[in-house]
Amino acid sequence: MPEPTAVLFDMDGTLIDSEPVWFETEVRLLAEYGFDLGREHWEHVLGQPTEVSSKYLVQVSGIPLTWQELSERIEVAMVEQLSQGLELLPGAKELLVELQAAGVPAALVSASSRRIVDACIGAIGADFFRHTVSGDDVARTKPDPQPYLLAADLLGVDPAECVVIEDSPIGTAAGAAAGCRVLSVPHATVVLPDLPRVTKAASLDGVNLAYLSAL
Repeated sequence: MPEPTAVLFDMDGTLIDSEPVWFETEVRLLAEYGFDLGREHWEHVLGQPTEVSSKYLVQVSGIPLTWQELSERIEVAMVEQLSQGLELLPGAKELLVELQAAGVPAALVSASSRRIVDACIGAIGADFFRHTVSGDDVARTKPDPQPYLLAADLLGVDPAECVVIEDSPIGTAAGAAAGCRVLSVPHATVVLPDLPRVTKAASLDGVNLAYLSAL
């Protein structure tokens, strides 16, 4: 079976277990204004660009901040937290090492801002990626296919010959819309869409180059 020409990785919830950190940060900040952000809101902010999640949080909480002000507070708190380092999710490091050894190029494609990506990339391993694409690098971010199309263009490869690895519904939709094969590893109890060219796995543990080639 032919190997993928490139592998395009989402970051939050796919390589690092940062999604709970995002939510805990949002819970803590909103609690300062007397709003209790319950777990029922998780699915509305999981994997979303900061603008989308911040607008949602301001709307449901009614706090006296603009979405831009809340977004800034969340990002400052997250950069401080993420800069301290996070463990990679099971199987992520092994897959990155194997792809690098095999000469299969990889790119990191995140809906997070550039400063969030830069705060995380050291702990993940910058040398594993030929390019990184943040939410600041595109006019339209996930679920639009533009981030993955840009990553494929930067690598000089056909999106149809790439594998996207994602954990969220919007990221899965973005990868599929870009024409890539998608391996979706759902985070927590999130339900991922059934889309053409999408395969679901319980985790990255045991996912290797042969597995990706079989997609």
